[in-house]
Amino acid sequence: MAESLIWVNSLTTTLFNSFLDQTLPLLATAGTEVAPAAHSVKVDEAIVVAGVLLSLVVIYLASKIGGEICARINLPPVLGDLVGGVIIGVSVLKLIVFPEGGEDGSSSVLMNFLQSTTSLEPEALAATFAAQSEVIAILAELGVIILLFEIGLESELKELIKYGPQAAVVAVVGVVLPFGAGTLGLISLFHVATIPAIFAGAALTATSIGITAKVLAEIGRLGDKEGQIIIGAAVLDDILGIIVLAVVASLVKTGEIEITNIAYLIVSAGAFLIGVIILGRFLSPYYVAFVKELKTRGPLLITALIIAFVLSYVGAAIRLEAILGAFAAGLVLGETEKQQELQEDVVPLADFFVPIFFVVVGAKTNLGVLNPAVPSNREGLIIAAFLIVVAMIGKVMAGFAVFGQPGINRLAIGIGMIPRGEVGLVFAGVGVASGALSPSLEAAIIMMVILTTFVAPPLLRVAFKDPLPEPESAGSAPK
Repeated sequence: MAESLIWVNSLTTTLFNSFLDQTLPLLATAGTEVAPAAHSVKVDEAIVVAGVLLSLVVIYLASKIGGEICARINLPPVLGDLVGGVIIGVSVLKLIVFPEGGEDGSSSVLMNFLQSTTSLEPEALAATFAAQSEVIAILAELGVIILLFEIGLESELKELIKYGPQAAVVAVVGVVLPFGAGTLGLISLFHVATIPAIFAGAALTATSIGITAKVLAEIGRLGDKEGQIIIGAAVLDDILGIIVLAVVASLVKTGEIEITNIAYLIVSAGAFLIGVIILGRFLSPYYVAFVKELKTRGPLLITALIIAFVLSYVGAAIRLEAILGAFAAGLVLGETEKQQELQEDVVPLADFFVPIFFVVVGAKTNLGVLNPAVPSNREGLIIAAFLIVVAMIGKVMAGFAVFGQPGINRLAIGIGMIPRGEVGLVFAGVGVASGALSPSLEAAIIMMVILTTFVAPPLLRVAFKDPLPEPESAGSAPK
């Protein structure tokens, strides 16, 4: 673990210094793009570094405080990251804001503090703010790549075999119903443009494995038929969801919706994922043997990151998303004998990067667009309510699609698929970064993620209280 922490520090320092070396000179010489009124301003690298460090302090405090509060009330800590980000961001305290939200350095409490405690000149504020924001945005992007790599590592494909057909049906129905109903509803009822509607519909497809698995373990149902089907379907949901996300994000980049383009993206995403898994299974013994021969520090983590980043690059290069490559790398490496050791090595890396992603998603979310006191915001609230209803009903109906299992608790299976959690936030974050989502639609998706994640754990406990017509004394044979 100590070696992993050292590697995290080394990796972070290298990435950060490299970014500053390449970006800051550009910002300093291209002031007309980042600071129209200060085209001759020289950016002070030391002040930018100070701004980034202050931003990270605020981000980690928000993440830790929010996470601890949620953990103590039996809610997933990732919600604490999100809520903490909302509090420090544009919606409340304005400690951290970003240029794409229409804000400038003068509206950031943190930048004003930086100006009052350093030699930052007023005319250099805009350029410094742009550079600092870009560094945080890149760290957040690395966070989502590491997150999808970690999710891939935790997704054991072998566990899907026993209840594979039932889990597959639940997963497919749980993706198709919310996606179709959400997309068509937004287009027909609210006249949302096609691509943003598709993106919002895609955000409804996700299921959080971690949240559901934690609740199932707490109530002793993880090993039951229902628990196995839920987990298997959630794993497949993630795979299908990541493919959908990659396809939709690529559509945003091209700005076109053509049958041939969609077909290419779906086929290439499926072929890429299946090809990587097949090739990975063939090459994994050689990978393990190679790692065992390395004598330098941190061989497993560094070689795994090389594979993850290479596949992320390939995913991006073939017009898909980098996160699909990271997820595929996690799936492949999760099948090797080094899975447990690698998961332990990735933890400190994820602890560093992943909170940045979730807090930044929250910080960029302007909940003010859902203020009912403003008449123009009321449609956004109605959209949020619509998304929440579709998100919950779509997954519950998926539970009733289970076949060949008489007496099984289909309602519990459907409820177990409801929480979106961190996976739903990945969709929201990518949507925000791509510019596909309007502020009101972004806030509506965030509200959907929060509510489904909050209500699913207690509903799942209720659904499992008396799931079968058999006995109250669970596990006892009738006398």
